[in-house]
Amino acid sequence: MRAAGGVDRQRVGELRFGQTAGVFVVRGTQRFLGRVGAPVPEPGDETTRLGPWYATLARWRPQVALFVSEPTLLPVFVPLASARTVLGRFPQALGEVLTEHGVPQAWIAPELAEMSDVVTAKTASRSVLGIMKEFLFLAGAHRAGDEGPDLLALSVELAHTPCSPLYRRHVFPDRELAALVGISGDVPARVRPAGP
Repeated sequence: MRAAGGVDRQRVGELRFGQTAGVFVVRGTQRFLGRVGAPVPEPGDETTRLGPWYATLARWRPQVALFVSEPTLLPVFVPLASARTVLGRFPQALGEVLTEHGVPQAWIAPELAEMSDVVTAKTASRSVLGIMKEFLFLAGAHRAGDEGPDLLALSVELAHTPCSPLYRRHVFPDRELAALVGISGDVPARVRPAGP
């Protein structure tokens, strides 16, 4: 029995104490949820270390989805087409972004494995929504006139944007990710922004 958003509720109910179902929560904007499917009223507990994730749509041609990790504010851009499969394609895009940030495969593989079942829900944090708007504004400036931007490079570059919710910790999403994973917080040289 699969609920809206793709979670097998019967499988979750059959798990014994100490087992996890691998629930991946995506909190989408109205526009995003209108394209990918209705949210569940109460998504339950997230089992991924980088989640829950927030998602919205960029009004570009072709359309792109922006995912942002709530705890780290790490941005990940994914082509939207086809909207029905974007949630299934997101883990691969995330794996590529994490690899670019120098995250070891031994950390990435279990994180992606936890994303086997996805639940969509409504947004719950205005702070994350504000950061998503800022990322979309900055991404629009970066892609200026570029019809087919490199979404991986854009994701990695924007991860080195100072974000006010992170000021008391590591300031930048890439450094917050590095602290979570336990690796050096250096930005990969190929996408490091010019200047200080």
